[in-house]
Amino acid sequence: MSAGGMPPESDAAPMSWAAPPLDPELGSALAALGDEAIAPLTPENLADRQRRDAVARPRPTLRELRSDGRFEVAELRVPGASGGQDVTLVSARPAGIAGPLPLLYYMHGGGMITGNAWSVLPRLLREWALPLELAVVSVEYRLAPQARYPGPLEDCYAGFVWAAGHAARLGIDPDRIIIGGKSAGGGLAAALALLTRDRGGPIPIGQLLMCPMLDDRGDTVSSHQMAGVDTWDRTSNATAWQALLGDRYGAADLPPYAAPARATDLSGLPAAYIEVGSAETFRDEGVAYAQAIWQAGGRAELHVWPGACHGFDTFAPWAALSQDARDARTRWLRRILDQCGASGGPSRAPLR
Repeated sequence: MSAGGMPPESDAAPMSWAAPPLDPELGSALAALGDEAIAPLTPENLADRQRRDAVARPRPTLRELRSDGRFEVAELRVPGASGGQDVTLVSARPAGIAGPLPLLYYMHGGGMITGNAWSVLPRLLREWALPLELAVVSVEYRLAPQARYPGPLEDCYAGFVWAAGHAARLGIDPDRIIIGGKSAGGGLAAALALLTRDRGGPIPIGQLLMCPMLDDRGDTVSSHQMAGVDTWDRTSNATAWQALLGDRYGAADLPPYAAPARATDLSGLPAAYIEVGSAETFRDEGVAYAQAIWQAGGRAELHVWPGACHGFDTFAPWAALSQDARDARTRWLRRILDQCGASGGPSRAPLR
């Protein structure tokens, strides 16, 4: 590892590669946010960024999440891995719908170092829970560097196993569970799919990987192209990975559950939706992950949004590209749920 926590330079990704252009609407929105929007995360400012995020993204209350009775929402404390500390799950579903609902088990973003399970729920409930009539469970995993790998992933796994095993209590269909997340949460969802496959745990029917954080090595062309340009660049990425992995950062024998891009066996996984932007740091690792799933005989739907940077639909939700991305995700979710059918239909084997 080079000085400053950065991965070593790669001959395959010279620093002279030009960055792809931003979509005009996104470029205007990003310019309006100012330099702070692309200020990199570093080991020196990490603690300050965590404090600022806690203020900028306050947790909505259960009353606020219930939205005047439109949703049933509860906080649950469930056993952690191997007798460790309990894990908090936030369970939400549209009110007044009888029968078991399909479940989206969701992991929030934030680079493994920020974010919380509550603040993502208003959007998930509005965009998916209501129109698709599905339940959502959002997991409050521990954050780095206070908790290093495998702590956050084990929190996600423990919550997932508990939710699948308590389907009747949650009012969900255990045969129709999709795991998903955005950015760091997308990386955790990919890791969870690998982990539950290898441990013989509950089998999800799909994995929703939005701009997933998959590769700790930082040696792709896109990671170099977008250095100092993307809202999450290779400096921020290296800082976050180092916070998560500690002394194991950059290790040759790092397990795929820590960084799914290192997986050599992607067979037997649930159907995947993978999306990245053409102008984001994670572009090449997301594309490579989809290709690896196809090469293993699996099923993946890949979207590369032209001119999109990391988190584009968060800071510019009104942009045409953001609306297209939301529509594509919703269509995929609906299609996967329809193909699986209700409880008692197809088996729980993952779609291939």
